[in-house]
This record gives sequence, C-alpha cells and structure tokens, in this order.
Amino acid sequence: MNPTTRRKEVFKVLQNEKQPTNATKLADKFNVSRQVIVGDIALLRAEGREIISTPRGYLHNNIDKNNFDHYTGKIVCLHTTEQTEKELQIIVDNGGETIDVEVEHPIYGVIASTLHLRSRHDIQEFLHKMKEQNSNLLASLTDGIHLHTIQCEDKAMFDRIKKELKEAGILFDENQS
Repeated sequence: MNPTTRRKEVFKVLQNEKQPTNATKLADKFNVSRQVIVGDIALLRAEGREIISTPRGYLHNNIDKNNFDHYTGKIVCLHTTEQTEKELQIIVDNGGETIDVEVEHPIYGVIASTLHLRSRHDIQEFLHKMKEQNSNLLASLTDGIHLHTIQCEDKAMFDRIKKELKEAGILFDENQS
C-alpha cells in the first residue's frame, strides 16, 4: 500500500472509531512502524484533518461544538494531585465526559490537552499512564488551578457535577483568591 492510500485508510479507521486508537494498533493493522503512523497523523493534521491525540490514542475530532443533543460547559478546579481521581470520578459518575484540561501559564499562555475521559476505566488508564511515564499533571504548572471542558446530556447534569465538585472541595471558589 502506498503512503497516500495508507493515510486515507488510517483516517477512515479514526472516523469510524468512537474510542481512541493508539499508534501501535494502527501500525500493526497497516504493517508499518509506530513512527510511520505518527508521521501519517502529522501529515493528515497538516492537511486540515481534525485528529486529536488523547492519553489513550488518536481520535477523529467529531465533537460538534453546536451539538444541541448535549450540553458543554467549562469548570475551574483547584485541588491536590491526590484528589485528581476523585475529581474525574465525580464527573463521569454523574454522566459527564472530561473533554480536555487547560491551564493559563504565565509565559506560554493557555496550554491545553485533550482527554476524552468517559468512564472510570478511562480514568484508570489515564492515571496509570501518568504514573508509568512519571509525568506531572498540567495543573502542577499553575499551583493546581485548571479548567475542564465537560460535555453531558443537559445543563441540569452539568450543574449536578459542579455541585458535587464543590462539595468535595475541588471546584475553584472565586473567594479563595
């Protein structure tokens, strides 16, 4: 298979998958190295394809910001590293998906990372990968303050997530500053 055809096929795989697909799986499928897939993804992005990288692999960004079937909102959180799992569990246990995390860095401005955490299983994979890679959370750059984009069924569900995060002492209280 020539590289152009392979890239088209890689993109088709990502379009049809609801869950992230990692580069190793794609490499095995197309009988190439992981690095070739990483290069293919970079070239597809350069063509304007909406491909995002999550901690669990690549995902076609088919999230419609004007999707009227879901509510999307942002929350500001402040917590310790040890409270990360609880924060994420509150979100998914109440029907939310943690789309991303972002911080406001004093030098670089906004730094964001796509997460797409929908379940406790996703959370465990994310935390395991963080530990395995000996990585720090983005929030460590801003003394724990960070934002999440949350997508859920409706505003009532979003409000319930915010309420539980506040009760857990995780939601940033503007009176703290």
